[in-house]
Amino acid sequence: MKTIAVVDDDIFIGNMLEEVLTKEGYHVLRAYSGTEAVLLLSSNQPDLVLLDLMLPGLNGSEVLVHIRNIPVIIISAKVDIHDKVKLLLQGAADYMTKPFDIQELLARITVQLRKQNLPAAARTLEYKEIRLDLTTYQVFVNQTEIHLTKTEYAILKQLLQNPNQVITKSQILDAISEDTPDCVENSLKVHISNLRKKLRTVQKKDYIESVWGIGFKLNAD
Repeated sequence: MKTIAVVDDDIFIGNMLEEVLTKEGYHVLRAYSGTEAVLLLSSNQPDLVLLDLMLPGLNGSEVLVHIRNIPVIIISAKVDIHDKVKLLLQGAADYMTKPFDIQELLARITVQLRKQNLPAAARTLEYKEIRLDLTTYQVFVNQTEIHLTKTEYAILKQLLQNPNQVITKSQILDAISEDTPDCVENSLKVHISNLRKKLRTVQKKDYIESVWGIGFKLNAD
């Protein structure tokens, strides 16, 4: 049985979620404040966390930094796109705005838990010293974590999924457009330049090669 932690100070919403999730066959843990959530997670390892942002004590953003290797779906009344982007970059797996459709939430929970059931090899992409974890959205170079923006992560993911191919600019933009609609051809070079610099900080070598007039590929040298 999968365990889901519900972190929300709204008793009505928390009770509703607990009732629905229990009927769906999940075991439910509850926390009503950010401080209580951190304490709960220090002694429990749920399979997924539903996290509100407006909490007494520590707020949801402060709780999020304490959660590692557990998918977190933010559920919040905040609708500002900058809030969503910031939290996704900080490690949240998904973001839903209140009021939400319970069937959509259940579907998103299923998607996140399905990712956990993938074999280890399917959860990571590796090339030389680079390792990208598809579950936790973390990137490592020689065991050192590299903090990427959402756009940089999406670009690197495409390159790692096609390690021996030249990927055109249009292919990259098409592949990442759903997750990073702000990235356009004029800004792609800037994102890739920043990605190169971050990857180079550990090994002092370039992992991404420009193919003039076509696109980019991973450096085979």
